[in-house]
Amino acid sequence: MNISTRDLDAFLALAQTQHFTRAAERCHLSQSAFSQKISRIEAAAGLRLFERSTRLVTLTPEGEVFVEEARRIRSDLRQALIGLQDLAQRRIGRVAVAVLPSVAAEWMPAVIARYRAANPRIKVELFDSLASTCISMLRDGRVDIAITAGEELQEFDCQVLRRERYFLVCRDDHPLAPRRSVTLAQAMGSDMMHLARSSSVRQHLQGQQGVSDAPVDGLEVEHLATLSALIAQGLGVSVVPELTLFHFRRDRLRAIPIRDPQLRRPIVLARPKGKALSIAAQAMVEEVLAQARA
Repeated sequence: MNISTRDLDAFLALAQTQHFTRAAERCHLSQSAFSQKISRIEAAAGLRLFERSTRLVTLTPEGEVFVEEARRIRSDLRQALIGLQDLAQRRIGRVAVAVLPSVAAEWMPAVIARYRAANPRIKVELFDSLASTCISMLRDGRVDIAITAGEELQEFDCQVLRRERYFLVCRDDHPLAPRRSVTLAQAMGSDMMHLARSSSVRQHLQGQQGVSDAPVDGLEVEHLATLSALIAQGLGVSVVPELTLFHFRRDRLRAIPIRDPQLRRPIVLARPKGKALSIAAQAMVEEVLAQARA
């Protein structure tokens, strides 16, 4: 059954005017073309929808039923088009983002503030999670984009936002504290403390030459805030990427650049491969890119 919206418009015009000539004029059709359209609808339905006389056209009982359905279809289509316009103009919608905790703390507050100011009716969902969780959420379709760390992301479309430096964090009375920079080998002493093996920081460091995956002598913790407090007590040192340094803004702590141009942690924006983003999600990507450039 091949009935178009223009066919429905013609049917509704005739049902309202009860006159072929006036209905044809309303639809900007000749009377013969209009009559053929009505006959085609009735042929498709397999029954008569109008009773015709020399002076008046009235709906049959079946036509009365169909006119209500036709009005509902037109209303549903109108509402669907309004919804599409709202999506296109970002008046409604949803965007979900999974982000590394360090990126969530340093970049996303400003990103979300600007995004909400420009798109107040779009719901934003932010998940601050470790790299493995971010990737799982993106893979499962629970988020539109993920901002994570790493290079083994071939299953996604990826864009490197930044390659951040690493720093040795120590107390001001540590032997390396006066240095302006250190090598990774100098930093990796017996008092080294690490983040958990599941963290992107630990995994990236273990991929560097001279860094062992063997059990560490120093403390191993889950959270950067804990690591900062331990260093402040003089219990050891650690190597962390630049975006995490806000955790170490404490009296007596020093952040010393690692002197190794190859030691960079890539911060990556990942999205599903070969799948178009919604307009709301694309607008979020643009805000993230602006923040990364800044």
